[in-house]
Amino acid sequence: MTDLYLDFLCPYAWRGVELAAVLRAEGEPFRLRHYSLVEGNHPDNVSARTWQITAQAAPDSGEGGWQEQSLQAFLAAQAASLQGEEARWAFTLALLRARHEAKQDLTEPAFAQAAQDAGLDLERWAQDRADDVARRADLRAELDAAAEVGVFGTPTFVLPDGAAAYYRFEHLTRDPAVARERWTLYRTVLGSEAGIGTIKRAKHRPAK
Repeated sequence: MTDLYLDFLCPYAWRGVELAAVLRAEGEPFRLRHYSLVEGNHPDNVSARTWQITAQAAPDSGEGGWQEQSLQAFLAAQAASLQGEEARWAFTLALLRARHEAKQDLTEPAFAQAAQDAGLDLERWAQDRADDVARRADLRAELDAAAEVGVFGTPTFVLPDGAAAYYRFEHLTRDPAVARERWTLYRTVLGSEAGIGTIKRAKHRPAK
């Protein structure tokens, strides 16, 4: 099983999840996990992990900025996952598409529509979301697991043998052949005896 760490704010994570969904439909095992870019990049966490997104209170207005939108997206997804792995994937894809294709904010209308598009039991989903303490604990466990791996960006894939790397997808694909080609390339580079640790394009040479 390959773990795939994502953040709903990240367009690269969206492309990675889309690719994984194509491969998963062909039998490749993937498991969705959460990583918070807001927490990982918080200035208070430069030398030690002292600031946690799961400890932040929701604003009274319910209209928080990206920090609050990210947290609520994670918690909504945690509630969806209680309805099974297929529900987790369907909700995650629906919410990522709402954010990165439809350009919606990660707020209540987007969550509700994603839950509906995913075919969730909406009453159960609402009840599970209402247990905020439990959902934050579920999220905290995933974020702590990400920290143990050393995740710093999304999407990060953790292969069954423990090898892990961030893969920044510049282009979206839902084509099975293209997805397989890109996944094979990723695994080849990651497993190469050359020990390639970083590939980063020159500043003025972006991907075509």
